[in-house]
Amino acid sequence: MDATLQSALATAVERFVKGGVAEARLSAEVLLAHAIGRERVYLFAHPEETLTPEAGRSFRRFVGERLNGTPTQYITGRQEFFGRNFMVTPDVLIPRHETEHQVETVLRRQPGARHVADIGCGSGAIGVSLALERPSYDLTLTDISPAALRVARENAAALGAKVRFLCCDLGAALAPAYFDAVVSNPPYIPIEARERLPREVRDHEPHVALFGSGQGNGIYRRLIADAERILRPGGLLSFEIGYQDLETVSPMFGKDWRFIEANQDLAGWPRVLSAFFHPGGIGL
Repeated sequence: MDATLQSALATAVERFVKGGVAEARLSAEVLLAHAIGRERVYLFAHPEETLTPEAGRSFRRFVGERLNGTPTQYITGRQEFFGRNFMVTPDVLIPRHETEHQVETVLRRQPGARHVADIGCGSGAIGVSLALERPSYDLTLTDISPAALRVARENAAALGAKVRFLCCDLGAALAPAYFDAVVSNPPYIPIEARERLPREVRDHEPHVALFGSGQGNGIYRRLIADAERILRPGGLLSFEIGYQDLETVSPMFGKDWRFIEANQDLAGWPRVLSAFFHPGGIGL
């Protein structure tokens, strides 16, 4: 008897539950919808539809990959961020919904910015979203990984964002005293924490985008130093921090930084740290 969408879904959910896959039902629904080339809502409206042999083979392959730890987003090649679908590959981090606070912070704290840099852009989710939300922004996206920049370029093209790209370490190739805002989701996880990460993250997401030097937070000193070089007086620096990093990272802002603000994510953890650069009090 040929499998229906409903029975195929039930079998996958059962396998995922036994295999310890997080969000078993959601993962199964997303993968089945991907296998048949439809949106998830189609599954609920047509539960008795027969799964074609080709779609069945694809779905079984997807289920096997997910059971082996491959993140759902790398299987489908997609992740939603700020209301848009971004292409993702194993060359880039999967954009997290808590990172959307980065976009919101820049829009709220520096609405009149002209030149904005997204440092370590990965898939381009932050920078492309900013460019589309505020067309008056002039966005420059950097990343140390040429492969990541290829993904970001494809996302910008697919979504119609006019941005430019530079391959460099942090902001090394960016012009001094030029930017009104700098935003970043840097690699800040300590390497010694690697084994404590979920296997989906540890074994599949790019380590260059995950792990910082030393205790992990050394990347923030470099990022703040870069920002002091490339920001104009009154410019905003906004970056994502680890959930236990606030007390360690906040003091890294020196005497030229003002109005430091920490914003919480939906779980109540400090997630986005931002401050304005006022060298010698200029602009105050």
